[in-house]
Amino acid sequence: MTSESDTPIPTEIKLHQKSRLMEISFANGMRFSLPFEFLRVYSPSAEVRGHGHGQEVLQTGKMNVGILAVEAVGSYAIQPRFSDGHDTGIYSWDYLYELGISMDKRWKEYLGRLAAAGASREH
Repeated sequence: MTSESDTPIPTEIKLHQKSRLMEISFANGMRFSLPFEFLRVYSPSAEVRGHGHGQEVLQTGKMNVGILAVEAVGSYAIQPRFSDGHDTGIYSWDYLYELGISMDKRWKEYLGRLAAAGASREH
């Protein structure tokens, strides 16, 4: 985790609807392509994270989720509106950067939790 003072600032955010990817470039030169599904299942909202450790809610059936719109939240975050109606997650620059850095690890964890629950990305 980076502290607020050294969090890289995005220089560009693009939504690619066909590939369902958010491409985000940071001032330090890092660039990430984050799948909409990944962003949705790791939403920082209380609806997904719960209100404390161990209260996380496994998100299923999000494979084809889209992002309909993205709104700026001050100068520190964005708030995507997903096609499944979810729109309460506020993604700070720090959190987006962390998601980019840890995407492979987090994706494997998510797939493992789905498998353990006998759940599916599709429905």
